[in-house]
Amino acid sequence: MTALTLSTAGAATLRADALVVGVAKGAKGPVVAPGAETVDNAFGGKLAAVLETLGATGAEGEVTKLPSPEGIKAPVVLAVGLGAAPEEGEAFEAEVLRRAAGTAARVLHGSKKAAFALPIEAAEDTGAIAEGALMGAYAFTAYQGMGKKDARGAKQPLAEVALLGAKPRDKAHKAAAERAQIVVEELNRCRDLINTPGNELTPEAFAAVASAAGKEHGLKVQILDEKALLKGGYGGLIGVGQGSANPPRLVKLTYTHAKDARTLALVGKGITYDSGGISLKPAGHNETMKCDMSGAAAVFAAVVAAARLGLAVNVTGWLALAENMPSGSATRPGDVLRMYSGKTVEVLNTDAEGRLVLADALWKASEEKPDAMVDVATLTGAMVLALGNRTFGVMANDDAFRTAVHETAEEAGEQSWPMPLPAELRKGMDSQVADMANMGERMGGGLVAGLFLQEFVGEGISWAHLDIAGPAFHESAPYGYTPKGGTGSSVRTLVRLAERIADGELG
Repeated sequence: MTALTLSTAGAATLRADALVVGVAKGAKGPVVAPGAETVDNAFGGKLAAVLETLGATGAEGEVTKLPSPEGIKAPVVLAVGLGAAPEEGEAFEAEVLRRAAGTAARVLHGSKKAAFALPIEAAEDTGAIAEGALMGAYAFTAYQGMGKKDARGAKQPLAEVALLGAKPRDKAHKAAAERAQIVVEELNRCRDLINTPGNELTPEAFAAVASAAGKEHGLKVQILDEKALLKGGYGGLIGVGQGSANPPRLVKLTYTHAKDARTLALVGKGITYDSGGISLKPAGHNETMKCDMSGAAAVFAAVVAAARLGLAVNVTGWLALAENMPSGSATRPGDVLRMYSGKTVEVLNTDAEGRLVLADALWKASEEKPDAMVDVATLTGAMVLALGNRTFGVMANDDAFRTAVHETAEEAGEQSWPMPLPAELRKGMDSQVADMANMGERMGGGLVAGLFLQEFVGEGISWAHLDIAGPAFHESAPYGYTPKGGTGSSVRTLVRLAERIADGELG
């Protein structure tokens, strides 16, 4: 785990493998950002000119390495682009700093220590830079040379991040850094779970991880195995999981604050591997399906983070875990499942399985009458077509709550977009043999899935659905603080939402 420290040392005097500074796009060329004044002085006031000579423009995500001049103890200066310089009197946005720090930390994989001399004015800046650096420092090496550098050149993540300009004795800066470390530690644990192959992270194994975390952080953990699910009438979970040799689980994690507090229920889709079942996925669509439990991983991480932060809100996490496989015992297209709510569902496509396990978990969570409920799922390819690979959709049964969740995501630095739940699309899920079908109209498929889930939300509960199918697993080149593989999408949004409820910002 990458260590984080706040340092009052000068940028020129701190010993580190690299010194990170910011450079922005100015009207007449690159401009050295605040925080790097002493570094600029060591270059005779010509750091911007040197960077421009090397081709730097200050564009966001741009990285330029150069040897340090005499007077700077770190041997390398790494200049990271911040994009357009803010207007006079304004500061860089938190997400700009977060991404720049993530870019630098990612480039510095394999280094022991890096000092970050990026612009810090307020505690918010400290938190953003800390989050970005710790997220960017992430690397999944569990299967490469027993965690050590192997023959293929896998590098360990940056070992230590020192933030310069943050005030270690200032309570606000210290609290921001501590919060960042907790949130990102859990977000990176979420990434680890997503990146773990399906042959090792079965529903039972995931439940065991949750149980261990519960003991470590004082959470109450309840696990329903396949016998309990069958006896309890959880037709969705049993129906999806019955084709696999690895049976399903429903895991409940409970964080209870000492004071009487509002309750936030989080529900996560946890398909530890999704073959599509009998409605088998086509070739080329199976290789990344270990990531279909990203929603459950995000919920798990958010609950643990809320407990570690001691938030004044009660948070319950529901992990709907199953493996969707084809076999002689698998659910067939045309089968009818009796859900935990008592509603019957005709399964027209076994690859629309996420909504089935979520339906059982949502109804179970609704029985406790939480003040608000959010489910998270890699649910539909339709949402990827609509919003691309970096933005998740937000649907809700309450317009005000949908807006609040969207605004919370933006505040946390995650890209989201509010989506409707058009009532006319519900008719497409009518079934001749059951109460409803698990499929409806093809057009607007992501919205149809949201309408299906809404049928299993208890009356009077403000509910939102996050479809993270696009941003949950990144297959292209890394950027900013986003690595290849599991991203931890929605973790920061869920934690920030819990904080806002705890602070009384959301009624």
